[in-house]
Amino acid sequence: MSTLACGKVQKMIIKKVELETVAGVTTKKLPETGQPEIAFAGRSNAGKSTLINALMNRRNYARVSETPGKTQTINYYHVNDELYFVDLPGYGYAKVKTDFRKQWGKLIEGYFNSSNDLRAIFLLMDIRRDPNEDDCMMLDWMASSGLEILVVATKADKVKRQERIRRVSSLKKTLSDRLGREVDLISFSALDKSGRDEIYDVIDGILERSVKNND
Repeated sequence: MSTLACGKVQKMIIKKVELETVAGVTTKKLPETGQPEIAFAGRSNAGKSTLINALMNRRNYARVSETPGKTQTINYYHVNDELYFVDLPGYGYAKVKTDFRKQWGKLIEGYFNSSNDLRAIFLLMDIRRDPNEDDCMMLDWMASSGLEILVVATKADKVKRQERIRRVSSLKKTLSDRLGREVDLISFSALDKSGRDEIYDVIDGILERSVKNND
């Protein structure tokens, strides 16, 4: 991504990535980055780290855990020195101890309430799963925040083509009906990277609007 003189943003090209900050439940103050932040939220094992790796063109930069609920930190990935991907802990995994769930729930809430640079939230949902209560609560909060929302239906390669089309339509209708307006939704496959270019387009738009707002 590079900003042109006319204020437009070129198609995303990842040249540099750095894991800059890892904030845990004992972190007293979250960083103020001063650059656009895009947060990645979703149920445990929804595929946040896998998507972030695919977007950054890095195979294992964001750690992918086989154990749901293991990630309990907020990870700030500085991309091309001009924006941050913020990987939030997954929610809704019952086997994690209750006190830990409460602690990192407060961590996530603290991030949402304190970040002055958060521009959008990407809500990840496994394409094979219907939204649960946690997903709906997260969607409701996102809608009330006024931030840009994108729902990413992950693991699209786990279902056949016709089933993928059906699931995307069903998810979009369910979520749009809940909010009373159309929800932007893109399906993504880690296997063939389908959907990645569409997500890049969304990120480019976020950057372009940030440039215009700062002019």
